[in-house]
Amino acid sequence: MLDLVAQSPGLRLLLLSLLFAIVVATAYFAAQAITQRQETRRRMLQGQGAATPEAMPALGSLRNERVQSTWLKLVNSIEKRGLSLVDTKDVTVRQSLIAAGFPASYAPRVYTLLRLALVIGLPVLVLLYFAASGSSPSMLKLYLSLVIAAAIGLYVPALYVRARADRRQREIVNGFPDALDLMLVCVEAGLGMEASFSRVGMEMTTSHPLLAEQFGAVVLELRAGRSHDDALRRMADRAGVDDIRAFCTLLIQSTKLGSSIAQTLRIYASEMREKRRMRAEEKAHRLPVLISIPLVACMLPTMIGVLMLPAAIRVIRAVLPALHGGH
Repeated sequence: MLDLVAQSPGLRLLLLSLLFAIVVATAYFAAQAITQRQETRRRMLQGQGAATPEAMPALGSLRNERVQSTWLKLVNSIEKRGLSLVDTKDVTVRQSLIAAGFPASYAPRVYTLLRLALVIGLPVLVLLYFAASGSSPSMLKLYLSLVIAAAIGLYVPALYVRARADRRQREIVNGFPDALDLMLVCVEAGLGMEASFSRVGMEMTTSHPLLAEQFGAVVLELRAGRSHDDALRRMADRAGVDDIRAFCTLLIQSTKLGSSIAQTLRIYASEMREKRRMRAEEKAHRLPVLISIPLVACMLPTMIGVLMLPAAIRVIRAVLPALHGGH
């Protein structure tokens, strides 16, 4: 590969261009982060120095001063030029991105932009590679290479989002029984629903940050005036986990029917711990089957070779002289 790069001026130019683009993008994002940090520091200093209402700066509303990220500015500029990034399955894509940890409203448009860039960019890179290497592939090989590159660009982002969502859901499910136990302690101590979510979220910030993030969002929505039912349903939609969805439904029904929330939490926490124990046992029972695959593929041929090689050498030493003597 290094010899090919050294012998091909076009490939060297392509690599230098990619390196230049990476350096420029890194410098741009670093400058944006430093600028935003300096602006936040400046506002904090202005707020500390303003002791009187007359000295305080005239601040606009949060709606007018919404911080727009670089991705949002990018997708807005592209859509202003006439290219629509709205997917026909926008609701499904949004739910998948929220489950993967991308809750921003513009995340589906960024996702569509990245897929479009990869679908176009990877075949272009394949063509540049063939042109820089000086090879002349057949039409079939060129067609298959372009199709494979476009398919990779189309499906790799979806696979990444799915894998990230599965990992987040697994972490949430593993830490949920501990959260239920803490919430049960808070409820039995006399705390309300909002205070219980807030306390459990603060306690689980280090051990289970994803669950703490979900509980913190519920607390903020309740403080903003949203009802308990809506806040719990939105938490279930954000998590995308069946256990949390069932837990939210159970809390809503318990609140409406007037049953004991502590008893409900105790029973559901016991069920969740039992489910977690069963999942651990299932993984333990799968280990022998999974270990047998490398055992058969790697160790068994080696063992057969070690056992059969001396016998094969002895047979060769005994048979070959007899064959030559027979001739």
